[in-house]
Amino acid sequence: QNADPPLPIRSLTVTAQLQTPSRRWPLPCGLEGGGSSDRDGAAGGTGMDDDDPMGPLDVQPGTGVDSIVSRPLEEVGQHILRVEVAYGSGPTSRTLRKFYRFNVSSPLHIRELTVRAGDDRCYVSIAVENASSAGAGTGGGGLTISAADFHPPVGLVAERVGGGVGGGFGIVAADGSDHTDCTKTMSAVSLYETSGRLEPGESYRYLFLVRAASEDAALRGIACGDELGKAVFAWRKAMGETGRIASASVRCPPAQPPGLVSEDGTTSVVAASSKFVVHRSGLSVDAAAAAANRMARDQAPSQQQGGASLDKILPVTVEPIDPPSHLELGKPVEIKLLVVNHSSEPMRLQLQMRLAQMSGVVVCGLSFKNLGEVSPSGGSSVVDVRVVALVTGLFYVQGCSVVDLTTGREVAQPPLFNVFVERRDGNRLEQ
Repeated sequence: QNADPPLPIRSLTVTAQLQTPSRRWPLPCGLEGGGSSDRDGAAGGTGMDDDDPMGPLDVQPGTGVDSIVSRPLEEVGQHILRVEVAYGSGPTSRTLRKFYRFNVSSPLHIRELTVRAGDDRCYVSIAVENASSAGAGTGGGGLTISAADFHPPVGLVAERVGGGVGGGFGIVAADGSDHTDCTKTMSAVSLYETSGRLEPGESYRYLFLVRAASEDAALRGIACGDELGKAVFAWRKAMGETGRIASASVRCPPAQPPGLVSEDGTTSVVAASSKFVVHRSGLSVDAAAAAANRMARDQAPSQQQGGASLDKILPVTVEPIDPPSHLELGKPVEIKLLVVNHSSEPMRLQLQMRLAQMSGVVVCGLSFKNLGEVSPSGGSSVVDVRVVALVTGLFYVQGCSVVDLTTGREVAQPPLFNVFVERRDGNRLEQ
């Protein structure tokens, strides 16, 4: 604003810049002086449009010009808004700089937990906590989650599990249904609980299922370290302030079970007490990805490989195909097993189901089966194995090993899957 009554301000230009903790951003304000110079500041002030750049302005006494700059804040930490005003020309030119410092903090803390649910899918649990202090700013520090989404990369799709509309919480009723049906009458308490409202210190956990989007992507699977995407949340405060925050990039966790590698680097049998089973763990996909990565590194001699690769520890994996979750006591059942050769050489393999390492559910019939020569780099063979349950309860189907008949190397496999054994006597079911 020109506060000098007798003299106008000539050739006025304004530039703005935002300095974040990582870089600087120019902020268009429409007064940078890159447009035509045939307009003057009107009496009473002139609001400028960012899309209508102006040339140097002449501001008459008692008048002024207004401009609004904006940019989404994507980083936490100290920010500096730098505004430079220049006017006049030649020896009478003047420059005025102003710095406005402010701190940016995130009102939400995000934590994630990812669990694999098969070769081509993962469950991603996102916990969102309102980290605002009580009474901070207008509205007392409370906020409402207005949108909750998960953005996966190309080839994957994500869907929210557990209901809820937008950023709402989707409270589950006693009958297992949620309250997102608009035709149902809801109480005021239920409306509040499903609104996505978080007071300071409160948190809520969202669950997303990320899976392959096509059959080709499902055949490849999701391997350890693959990017699953980011969770994005939008929030709104009581006085209308809005914001949007994204989590860090979520990646697929490893499927390597604890105890798979012994101290001397050799393969060891994984005990059932580790609670790890091959079914739906993605272990075979991880071994295939490790083999592909190792072959790529071998083609680059300058790179050195450290540590034992998963495909070296498990050159052969055994994975059950749709195993049963329940077995009837004393009733034999056939199970299909997929045996995959991840090494770079063909192997003459023999599958062994060792009775001494089995408990509760044991092999029934032929326990050693020759598979012949299995091709390298993903070659596979499907074999049928019959098992029978001897005791009721929850058991692991384990004791599986694969032997390379050429070299004599034995590759012990982790427990294949767990199963619940029950006994049926007529109409009575004993568990």
